Amino acid sequence: MTTAQDLRIGDAAAALGIEAHVLRHWESVGLLYPPRSPSGHRSYDSNTLDVARLIRLLQRTGLSLSQIRQLGVGACDDRQDLIAGKRAEIQRQVALLQATERFLAHLTECSHPVIAECPECSEFTRADSELPRQLRAG
Repeated sequence: MTTAQDLRIGDAAAALGIEAHVLRHWESVGLLYPPRSPSGHRSYDSNTLDVARLIRLLQRTGLSLSQIRQLGVGACDDRQDLIAGKRAEIQRQVALLQATERFLAHLTECSHPVIAECPECSEFTRADSELPRQLRAG
């Protein structure tokens, strides 16, 4: 039964800042299971809204819907592999952001007119070729 706190799909989508079709899609791919009212309408309770927020947050971190589903229903070994891979990717991204921050700080004091004349600038530009392809493209 729908309670006063449960939302219909349009109101739930508005509360989450997404379109209703996104909630329907997440349901169709097996990520979200909103309860149904006796008349068949989706009813978004606080737990279902929290799951939707988690899905949206995980998507923003770069996980695909398939990967998010695997986290929830995959075999333990598969989940561990996915988690280890994602954590390694995050660590590479953090290292890149830290290096970029150091480079930008260096640029505030760098007096070389050409990057190749500055060892620190040259080192930073060479680091790009060492990055995995998916981080270079982003």
